[in-house]
Amino acid sequence: MALANWLLFVAVLVLIIVGVGGITRLTESGLSITEWNVVTGILPPLSDSAWRAEFDLYRQTAEYKFESGPAGMDLAAFKFIYFWEWFHRLLGRVIGLAYALPFAWFWIRRAIPTGYTWRLFAMMALIGLQGALGWYMVSSGVGDTDLTDVSHFRLSAHLLTAFFLLAGLVWTALDLRQLAKNSDARPAGFTGLAWVTSIILFVQMLLGAWVAGLNAGHVTKSWPTMINGDWFPPVDWSQGAIWAFTHDPFLLHWLHRWWAWIAVIALVVMARAVRKAGSRPASIAIHSAFGVQILLGIATVMTGVSLWIAVLHQFVGALLVAATAWGAHQLGRQ
Repeated sequence: MALANWLLFVAVLVLIIVGVGGITRLTESGLSITEWNVVTGILPPLSDSAWRAEFDLYRQTAEYKFESGPAGMDLAAFKFIYFWEWFHRLLGRVIGLAYALPFAWFWIRRAIPTGYTWRLFAMMALIGLQGALGWYMVSSGVGDTDLTDVSHFRLSAHLLTAFFLLAGLVWTALDLRQLAKNSDARPAGFTGLAWVTSIILFVQMLLGAWVAGLNAGHVTKSWPTMINGDWFPPVDWSQGAIWAFTHDPFLLHWLHRWWAWIAVIALVVMARAVRKAGSRPASIAIHSAFGVQILLGIATVMTGVSLWIAVLHQFVGALLVAATAWGAHQLGRQ
């Protein structure tokens, strides 16, 4: 049971960093730290000269040059965005230690059940990959580039890897809890319904990440219609359909808005199956998560992407991933 509780604790940390990541993106803080220093980056600048040196590096980015406005940004405003990026990176380091140290302890003591070591190693590799993807994402907006934001493709890879890690932590913790109760218990399988629901949810999360990366949430404050009472937005097809479906903010906003209802149908079907399988709490968790998520999505649009509503939208999205993993695990135990 100690193994399961440890993994659930790390899952909570992942939920927190997803929320902080949302704040980092929405406050456009991600490019405030232009270098990746694994050890020395733990501490923020501690002197006025150090702060000004960091600020000078940020002022070389395209984001500062093209988006700071005629008056520019003062040092106090820079310190605000720097804090969120620094805190986001600090949490990443905390998660790495919170996973690696107990994992080493359990492994040395041979407390890991047969067949689970490889899975725990895989999740540790995912944590390392997250750090690499985080810097890969930031690097797209610094240096010799005209991008005023990070690449939305790299942002989506960073976010979806976090969701995949979260699902893996929840799933493995549930497997280990079953094993603690019954030494003959086998790991849960992945059913066909779980696969279909997960793929549909993955598409929705991918669209959401692209919407965030392209600031596509700002294209309209209207719901359910888009602009001027129209149900379909103006789309730039001049560069081809592939470009439009991966870059056009109006189209991606519209797709994210309406694919959500496909995801709702799949989640309702899954939640009903989960309840029929005898796990009412997991079913309630799925229903509650997607219900709140839909309302937050609408509120995000209608408030013009209000910071805290949008952050909650991303955070509850992570909760929905965890709830779906829980439900899928219950189905796989049958």
